[in-house]
Amino acid sequence: MPEALTRTISGVVYIAVLLTACWYSEWSFRVLMGLFLVLATIEFSRLARFNSTAGLLLALGLYIPFGCLEWFPKSGGWSINDVNWILTTVAIATSVFLIQNLFSNKSLIITSFLLKYFLLIGYVICSFIILTKIPYDDFGNYRPNKIIGLFILIWTNDTFAYIIGKSFGKHKLLERISPKKTIEGFLGGVLFTIIFSTFIAQYLIEDSVWKWVTISVIVVVFATLGDLVESKFKRSANVKDSGNIMPGHGGILDRLDSIIFVAPFVFLFYQIIN
Repeated sequence: MPEALTRTISGVVYIAVLLTACWYSEWSFRVLMGLFLVLATIEFSRLARFNSTAGLLLALGLYIPFGCLEWFPKSGGWSINDVNWILTTVAIATSVFLIQNLFSNKSLIITSFLLKYFLLIGYVICSFIILTKIPYDDFGNYRPNKIIGLFILIWTNDTFAYIIGKSFGKHKLLERISPKKTIEGFLGGVLFTIIFSTFIAQYLIEDSVWKWVTISVIVVVFATLGDLVESKFKRSANVKDSGNIMPGHGGILDRLDSIIFVAPFVFLFYQIIN
């Protein structure tokens, strides 16, 4: 089968499964995110070169209580909001560390045992847990259109950054990490993602346009950084893809590197404005 056709079929199946799980129920969404977390943990463990079994136990040990069951400590005056802030703080602190490393010459294949687990928790696990919280409104009601709108913005940015970059790109964005990314592609992604965000706000979410325009800017900036961070992980590990579960696309991390990097910042934005 031609590679382009394989890539298309694989992409369509992925999108169909994702949208169906989001729309069907909050539990189908959480279960799918849990499955994606398992696969992403296995792939990340290979990239970072540490024990995947221990990583899976840690991932499920945090995801099941905090991502599925919305559990929080009953003593000491804790609330689920306190837990959410801790998860968000850990994820954003990890993102800041990775962004700093992105612009240095250091490898992301780190030898420190504790730092590897810090990256797994902050970069992968906390981000997936936070992702499960984004579809809910202020009253705790599940609103699948919120997470679907976010995915649409991610896909819009990826698509138009590629099209504009391939057609008009002349100036490299960060050539030593991702030679194909260009400044022109980045700006094209910004423009079309903002345009799409206005339609999403008015017709899909029925929310404030300014809010979704702001989210679109957050998406473009941190999706691009997330993609570059994962590219650096792969270059440091000397591999082309994080995995091979999706023919023509690579692994789950290759597909979700943008959304997991974006999620903590979008969630923080919602916490600030609410």
